[in-house]
Amino acid sequence: MGRAAEMLGTTPEFLRSLDRTKVITPLRSSGGHRRYSRYQLRIASRVRELVDSGTSLDAACRIIILEDQLEEAQRVNAEMRADHDL
Repeated sequence: MGRAAEMLGTTPEFLRSLDRTKVITPLRSSGGHRRYSRYQLRIASRVRELVDSGTSLDAACRIIILEDQLEEAQRVNAEMRADHDL
């Protein structure tokens, strides 16, 4: 967790808060240490950007979830259009 926080320029407590809010749920090592994927680090970085620009943590987490849902909907839409064009 310390290394991930260092990479993002934040604190371990900030990453714990994202875990508590269920924005990211890192895997755990056998020793109980949090293990973050690159995708989770990108999400954490985006939340940090929003918080740094004055958005509350709760609002930033909701924005990230909505951005994720929008991206997935756009991907599904593109796939459906490609299937229709066949």
